[in-house]
Amino acid sequence: MPERSESDSRHLLRRLRDVLAQPGDGQDRLDRITSLIAHSMQTEVCSIYLFCDPETLELCATEGLRAEAVHQTRMRLGEGLVGRVARLNTPINTHDAPSEKGFRYMAETGEEIYSSFLGVPIQRVGEKLGVLVVQSKDARDFKDDEVYGLEVVAMVLAEMTELGAFVGDREGIGHSHRFPVMFRGTCGQEGACEGKVWLHEPRVVVTNPVGDDPEDEQRRLQEAVSTLQTQVNDMISGAVGMDMDHRQVLETYRMLANSRGWMRRMTEDIALGLSAEAAVEKEQSTTRARLEKVADPYLKGRLSDLDDLSNRLLRLLTGQGTNTGAELPDNPVLLARNIGPAELLDYGRKLKGVVLEEGSVGSHAAIVARALAIPLVIHAKRITSEALNGDRVLVDGDQGVVHLRPEDNVTNAFRDKIAMQAEAQKRYADLRDLPAEDVNGVTVNLTMNAGLIADLPSLENSGAAGVGLFRTELQFLTRAHVPRRDELARLYARVMDAAKDKPVKFRTLDIGSDKVLPYMKPQDEPNPAMGWRAIRVGLDKPGVLNMQLQALIRAAKTRPLEVMFPFIACPSEFYAGRDALLRQRDREAALGRPVPEDLKIGAMLETPSLGFAPDSFYQACDFISIGGNDLKQFFFAADRENERVRKRYDTLDTSFLTFLERIIVRCQASDTQLSFCGEDAGRPVEALTFAALGLRSLSMRPASIGPIKHLIRRADLAELRQIVQRARNEGQQSVRNAVTTYLAHL
Repeated sequence: MPERSESDSRHLLRRLRDVLAQPGDGQDRLDRITSLIAHSMQTEVCSIYLFCDPETLELCATEGLRAEAVHQTRMRLGEGLVGRVARLNTPINTHDAPSEKGFRYMAETGEEIYSSFLGVPIQRVGEKLGVLVVQSKDARDFKDDEVYGLEVVAMVLAEMTELGAFVGDREGIGHSHRFPVMFRGTCGQEGACEGKVWLHEPRVVVTNPVGDDPEDEQRRLQEAVSTLQTQVNDMISGAVGMDMDHRQVLETYRMLANSRGWMRRMTEDIALGLSAEAAVEKEQSTTRARLEKVADPYLKGRLSDLDDLSNRLLRLLTGQGTNTGAELPDNPVLLARNIGPAELLDYGRKLKGVVLEEGSVGSHAAIVARALAIPLVIHAKRITSEALNGDRVLVDGDQGVVHLRPEDNVTNAFRDKIAMQAEAQKRYADLRDLPAEDVNGVTVNLTMNAGLIADLPSLENSGAAGVGLFRTELQFLTRAHVPRRDELARLYARVMDAAKDKPVKFRTLDIGSDKVLPYMKPQDEPNPAMGWRAIRVGLDKPGVLNMQLQALIRAAKTRPLEVMFPFIACPSEFYAGRDALLRQRDREAALGRPVPEDLKIGAMLETPSLGFAPDSFYQACDFISIGGNDLKQFFFAADRENERVRKRYDTLDTSFLTFLERIIVRCQASDTQLSFCGEDAGRPVEALTFAALGLRSLSMRPASIGPIKHLIRRADLAELRQIVQRARNEGQQSVRNAVTTYLAHL
């Protein structure tokens, strides 16, 4: 326990709270705070630096440095000692600042006369808010208890920054959550919607960071921790039949909940003047900052456990942060850091849209969002900290943009866009029963992607000719255990029933990479997208693959069945999968069960290697589906989850089109059905180009079928092919401009 008087710390925090409660604007509060801290710490200088953008710190208030430097002095993250404190998320304490590594002299501040330096981060649960600094002329190393005390003060400042104490006249809690904010993320699923915020796990707002009665705060903390320990014990007691991995997670929870070190550190914070809630959050922030620096993936993985336990404890202390018993608002838009597929499916089609701070374009949540046909934006950093339940929100999945509490002019423009899209969909509805046939009578087969039984009504409503891709992994991803064979058979039968006489191509289990089953041990591969996934898992785990193949055969009975194997990289993998399917068919027939009279077996071409496979491979496949999303990333060696490179390469690059054309020619020579499945199949410019090259089957999300059919019926694919060929002959790197110009004249 620090030797510094606990009453001194509590006295400082109470004075700090009183300063924050006084009327005045944000700058006045900051100025009074720096003066108060400098006097209390017996230093000549106290300065507060806050982030004005994610990479830049600004001097916002100071006692001791030149007043004219306020709001003028800025530094990049990592620049100077202040920037290093922010980047490393750790204190810097030195008696000779100019000789310290990374020191940068800021002439406008007049700080050259100050030798000693102590800077601590102002942070809140992983969010970097700024840096609190004290400086002195005397060459002194600040004592441990002084460092600790300044960290406690920084914790209070972090809470008050979140509560809007420094943004103007404080009219109550949440002042900073009243202004319009725009977030730029990544498109996870296209579409646009307007609605009200529904936080999956609402943030807990600590409104009382300073405790008046340490004994009462200690009692509150002890009672909440005891309740938390009981809850964890109850979870473990109720985990009958749970697999070992899940039980280990709960045991880790119990270990953390019973940690004496965790309790001791929070108790010390309370003794120095923090409330129980603030002590929990300070420990959460400090431990999180420490764990983020370690290289051990196991220890890093404990971050989510720590956050979950801390948030549970904060909810017990405050009664905030739970949606239990509350009703979804009209037109709810779900906001979350991340969310599992089962949780998202629980919300179902009630949601208008989803916005995530984390996730990936191929994540479980993205797959479910596509299946539910709702807009999804991912990588919208800090949106859950900024949003409050019930806030108005606009989600533009096409652009990956989210408007929180938008101004009227933004809302009006957005509504105009939605109205135009709705009007276009009405026009497309008239084409529902017409073929996707160009002006010369060339027909392109437009099918839809699906993964849930709830998708199947779109088969008729969209005018799709069938299901070009049914993702079977969703039934595995949304369960805590492997689905039973009879469960899958019933599901697949319902899919075929709903499709009626239209064909359905079932893709076998595509897991691995970013689609890890809850009950499958993570492989911790350095490059999972190119690792143990899809058919590789199926062939190494034949029990699961055979069970799924049996379910498909039993679902079909005597009806036609189309099955394709994902991520085939060499012909032998396809042959092994095909042989497994044929063995299961023969086994079912030998048992006297009905089997499909027409069985078609295909492969997904997602690796460039298959473009150079022997002719015998193409002849052996009944059909081939180009998996455009994976094929493009491997062709260009550009990770589609990496924002720096994924948009760097164009699908209509002539080299990529030349490769596609090679596949088209080879399939034509072997009379093998060929389709293109992926996001690009549902984009007008790309879809028309693929059709012009000779692709006669495209599989896309249902909402794209109308627009693509509309364009094909107005186009001359032969003429467009000549335009594409001319652009390639002229040496253009991409044919996009040429195709766009053609479409503009349709």
